Amino acid sequence: MTGAAVLLLDAAGPESAALARAAAGRGHQVHAATATADVPAPAPELAGQVVTDFARPDRAVEEITAYARRRGVGAVLTANEYLTELAALVCTELGLPGNDPHLAYAARDKAAMARVLAAAGVRVPYTRLVHDGTDLTDALADVRVGFPCVIKPVGGAGSAGVTVATSPAEAATAAATARMARGRYGDDAADILVQAYAVGDEYSVESVTQDAHTTHLAITRKAVTGGARRVETGHSLPVHLPPVTEAAVHREVAAAIRSVGIRHGASHTEVVIDPDGRCTVIEIAARLGAGHIGVLLQHALGIDVFAALLDVALGRPAALSPTARGHATVRFVTAPCAGRLTSLIGFPKPGPGVPFVRWRAAIGGVVNAAGVNADRLGAFVVTGPDAAEVEQRADLLARQIRVRVAPTPPAPGGPDQLSSASRSAIAP
Repeated sequence: MTGAAVLLLDAAGPESAALARAAAGRGHQVHAATATADVPAPAPELAGQVVTDFARPDRAVEEITAYARRRGVGAVLTANEYLTELAALVCTELGLPGNDPHLAYAARDKAAMARVLAAAGVRVPYTRLVHDGTDLTDALADVRVGFPCVIKPVGGAGSAGVTVATSPAEAATAAATARMARGRYGDDAADILVQAYAVGDEYSVESVTQDAHTTHLAITRKAVTGGARRVETGHSLPVHLPPVTEAAVHREVAAAIRSVGIRHGASHTEVVIDPDGRCTVIEIAARLGAGHIGVLLQHALGIDVFAALLDVALGRPAALSPTARGHATVRFVTAPCAGRLTSLIGFPKPGPGVPFVRWRAAIGGVVNAAGVNADRLGAFVVTGPDAAEVEQRADLLARQIRVRVAPTPPAPGGPDQLSSASRSAIAP
């Protein structure tokens, strides 16, 4: 191995696995900080790990930095949204490129995020922080909120606990749902947010910042379910908006990136564009977009975002310019209802124009109807030079999939079969 070692905060998940492969492929030893000694992926690349308690940030910073110094770590990264603030603290202690440790909390705490973004002049939904039932009643009576409104937890991720409520009765149920959707690693905050509903089309902006200079890689169109629980069913990029609209989106996103202290690394900013072309920033995360957006960037634009993020973390110039002019989309497969998965027919295989497929559920295992992003059963990516043809092919492949579920509700606390059956395939 050559070069400085690389440390990942949490080594599980496809994005972490891709970061590990990028580092190992360039001759770097890869280490991980984990909450347990059992790391399901990317075990083949790991040279070592430090087990720590992410719920105790002060202790975790001390243990991780001590381990990093012993192992000659020269870059710290994470793809885990819950650990982006910890990553900023660790980078500061080690003197490595990272985000502002005094502002990094605002990319995690959604109440702080709304406050910081609004103070910076970013267009955001009107937001009320709710501690109890009285606060909820007051928020719903606020004419600046109105119905429909969005109710969500302060510390969640992946759409967990997020509901669009259309009446006071629905809002009460949504508030209870949001309070149950606590964050990971010991986050016991029960506060929730009530936000005005932003009307328009949903997009995300994928960006990389290095030395406080931001490059917007692509605008991504999001396909989302309707109804009370909005779950993402697909992403497509790049999206080409009218120049005036695109410039306005980039201005809002750049201001959001600055306001939460992102100085080195990826950001994923969710926005809504209304019929008049006005951009509202819904949320920002100091990480690469999940849902295989990194795969889409690589195949549509020729940008190896995982190698680029490694370079940013190492303080080296990152290659962020497109080398291709294609289109890519990912479609997520969900269950029609909660129960046990009995059969799967027609799921695509990797091949020309289908470079990536991933299936997460075991036949006979418990599955859930789509309520949060984690309920997805699988995903496949379609690529090509023409956007319309790519979308049409993805639609055709999606229509050929048959997911059958025996609609028996899962037992309380029953096993989750998704991760145990997780497997991916990449076309050669």
